[in-house]
Amino acid sequence: MAKTGVADIIIPTEFEKYAIERTAQLSAFVQSGILENSPEFDVLAAGGGREVMMPFWKDLQATRQLLSDNATLAVNKIGSDKDTARIQNDAQVWSVNHLAKVVSGDDPMQAIVDLVADYWARVDQGLVISSLKGIFAAGSMAGNKLAIASETIAGQSATTRLNGSTFVDATVKLGDRGDRLTAIALHSATEAALRKLDLIDFVPDSEGKAQIKTFQGRRVIVDDTLPTRNGTTDGVVYTSYLFGPGAFGKGTAALESEPLQGGFGTEGVEIARVPLDSDTVLINRRRYILHPRGVKFTSAAVAGDTPTNAELENGANWTRVFENKNVRIVAIDHN
Repeated sequence: MAKTGVADIIIPTEFEKYAIERTAQLSAFVQSGILENSPEFDVLAAGGGREVMMPFWKDLQATRQLLSDNATLAVNKIGSDKDTARIQNDAQVWSVNHLAKVVSGDDPMQAIVDLVADYWARVDQGLVISSLKGIFAAGSMAGNKLAIASETIAGQSATTRLNGSTFVDATVKLGDRGDRLTAIALHSATEAALRKLDLIDFVPDSEGKAQIKTFQGRRVIVDDTLPTRNGTTDGVVYTSYLFGPGAFGKGTAALESEPLQGGFGTEGVEIARVPLDSDTVLINRRRYILHPRGVKFTSAAVAGDTPTNAELENGANWTRVFENKNVRIVAIDHN
């Protein structure tokens, strides 16, 4: 009887494509439109180096001039700047022992295949949140932040909490571009408080299969890894984030698809055998960009080839380069 092997379950090139596509489908940030998969970023991620430069033209700034028969018109110029993103390089390794399959009666390697996209979706969500912590630790993003939280329980009131009124104050941070904010990320405690105020609505999705949560017409994402901290005296301070479509861009490089010399698989998905330990090892590597549009990553405090989550959370590594209202993210510190 023919035996089903790992090679029958996993075709490396197909596995890599499956993981990339399923990760996008499972990401709450992608589903809400916050994280946009960009073909332009795909191309940039496939290039060499540690970072990519994205030049852009600044908006025209000039004072109105009046025609006169005795005055010469002043000449203005268009300014330019550049956004900068770091390329991320990471990998994960899973190992399956022969006895795990024999004793369980199931196939743990097949389970890994089924679950890998969920794993990478959580990794990407963690990178988005780490980047949010970092960009709002930078002084240049102060104009996109509404800080209303009280540092004491005694000082808390409707004006220090997230509600319909303070939400409007947050949208005004983008001025006349506030209507571009289409989604909000909340801690579960914040979402529960808003539900108690009857401010969370449930809207059927386009296929009628699920209920989408909305707050003030904006799609809700609930994530308990959003920043929380203790107040200076007592109480808790939460940070929620408002987003416009494509606030973050993502691009993924397809790694070398040629079979590995002396091994099985490709650079993206490699399968190895450790015979003396009776282990089969699956290695999944990624090269990609995941970047908040309009906030440059300066690499001022990065030690290695790829920024760690802690380095993404360091405000010294970020500088806003777009106008405030063109960065489609607003942070709210509240009780």
